[in-house]
Order: sequence, then structure tokens, then C-alpha cells
Amino acid sequence: MSKLSIGTVQFGLSYGIANQAGKIDKDEVKKILQLAKNSNILSIDTAISYGDSEKIIGELGINDFQIVSKLPDLPHGCDDIYTWVEKNVKSSINRLRISSLYGLLIHNSENILGSYGLKLIDALKMIKLRGLVKKIGISIYDPNECEKVMKIFELDIIQAPLNIIDRRFVASGWLSRLHSEGVEIHTRSVFLQGLLLMPRFRIPKMFDKWNEIWDQWFLNLKKNNISALEACLSYPLSLPQIDKLVIGVDNVSQLKDIILKTKSKKSKIDWSFMISTDQMLINPTNWKK
Repeated sequence: MSKLSIGTVQFGLSYGIANQAGKIDKDEVKKILQLAKNSNILSIDTAISYGDSEKIIGELGINDFQIVSKLPDLPHGCDDIYTWVEKNVKSSINRLRISSLYGLLIHNSENILGSYGLKLIDALKMIKLRGLVKKIGISIYDPNECEKVMKIFELDIIQAPLNIIDRRFVASGWLSRLHSEGVEIHTRSVFLQGLLLMPRFRIPKMFDKWNEIWDQWFLNLKKNNISALEACLSYPLSLPQIDKLVIGVDNVSQLKDIILKTKSKKSKIDWSFMISTDQMLINPTNWKK
């Protein structure tokens, strides 16, 4: 099975700084999933909060895929957490038209680090015991979350951002540590919401602060005769600890290009000049601020 996993946020929402087409047409989604299946990409990453993405892919038929979904934020003052989890999981399974989920992730670590955290973890364990999900885990935004999470939650899966600019998950040692402990590792944001694939003239003005990075990026792409797509993929694919690389695509031709580039000879170019820990750059939730 391929290491790639199809991200579905843009199937249900208009998403991504580089996305000019908006929410993807259902016929295009069908073509993307068919190509994925034909290419042995049999993992799909979705979430209850991704608009109607679960409903759309469920209607198209996904029985041959491993589906990972994510719970929404725990509502304030929720009295019966198990019932809330069970209701969300069963609704998700019904929308997806499958019998069980491969993975169920907590979308926000604050949900388990808060006062209801242990009850939420117990609810996930019960859902797993009942066979509604095979693996449970968490989606994080910062490796600093790992220390607190690992003290209270025995993870099967973790999902974290990782790309050619944002290497905190590697530098912190958590990628290697979690892998050694048998945790299945999924990474996302390989293209930084498409920002890393934009031509120079299309990079928004709000990113001018990092012009030095962009100048070096485009200079080295040209000098080494390599596409931005190939350079972006080469870094995470060079890390054997990663089990799944979640990629978002806007159309079937993008997926074809990604599949082609994953078969290319791996780049040995040193892209370390790209590394940044500036939260205003590497965390898209800060881009509107």
C-alpha cells in the first residue's frame, strides 16, 4: 500500500491559500478516489468538521479504503461524554457508509488536556473495544503537545504537521520516539496549504517578511532543475518513520503529478535553508492575524 493518504478537507469546504477553485466538484472527487484506488493509495483522511466531505465520499463508495476521521471540539458543559462520542462516531460511519473506522482522532489536544480529558480518553477506548474503530489517537499542531498528551493517552496514531519548512516534529525528537514506541505516524501540511507550490509572483504580500527564504527557494529549484512539488515530497518521503503522508489535491491532474513525483529519484539537495520555527509562517491558523 502507498504511503500517501488522500486529505479530504477541500472535498467539503473551500480550503487552502492556493485553492482558487473552491470546494471540489463531486465528479472530480470521484475521479480522484478512482485514481487513488488504482494507484494503491488506500488511505483517506477526513473529519466530521470538514463540511459534507464524509457524506460525499460515502456516497461515492469507499469500502476498499482505510478511513481516518476526527471528532469535533468537545462541546462546553457536555455531561455524557461517552454518548457524545458514540453519537458522533456512529453518525460518521453512517455518512461514510462503512461498518467501522480505521482511525479516530481527537482534533484538538486541548480537549484531552482539559478537565474532561480522561473521560474523553475512556470513551475512545470503549468505542475501540466495541469495534467501531480500529485505532485511536490525536491530531496535534505543535510537538510540544506530545509530552503532556503521552502522559495520559496511550496512542495508536498521531497526526502532525511536517514539511520542508516546518521540521519541529523531527528536530524535537518526537518523530523517532513515537515511532520507536510503535505509534503509527501520519503527517500533513506537506505543501503548507499549497503555499510552497505557488509561483513566486502569486505568493501573497503578507509573506514578504520571509522573502529571503523565497528567493533561495526559487533560486535552488531552478538551479537544480527540480519542481517545487518534487522538492516538497522528497523531504517527508525520505523519513522512514512516517507511515502516512496526508496530501490534499484540488483535481485529478494534481494527484497524477504527485504520484509521478513520488516515483522520482529522491532529491539529495540540502534544503535546510528553508527551515523556520516562526509561528506566523509555519502555522496557517495565524495567517489571518
